[in-house]
Amino acid sequence: MVKKMVSGRRTRRTHHPAFQARVALAALREECTIAELCAQFEVHPQQFGDCWKRQLLERVADAFGGRALPAAVDLVPLRTKIGHLPLQSGF
Repeated sequence: MVKKMVSGRRTRRTHHPAFQARVALAALREECTIAELCAQFEVHPQQFGDCWKRQLLERVADAFGGRALPAAVDLVPLRTKIGHLPLQSGF
């Protein structure tokens, strides 16, 4: 993570996803307060409290190869097609 100084002001930093995951996991463990985590990782509390932590919780199933649940499928038309198959093959 590189901090660039432009006319005495710090530019916006981008954090690597591995760093974001490490900070979000530390927040989920709740071993330290948010203020202590902010000082330790040098980030603003809103970054990982609201954003990174929420993203981690939403995407945790992807770590185990999980996918989003499919939408409910209407099985009635499929069952009627299955019922018609033996009739067509009998002729």
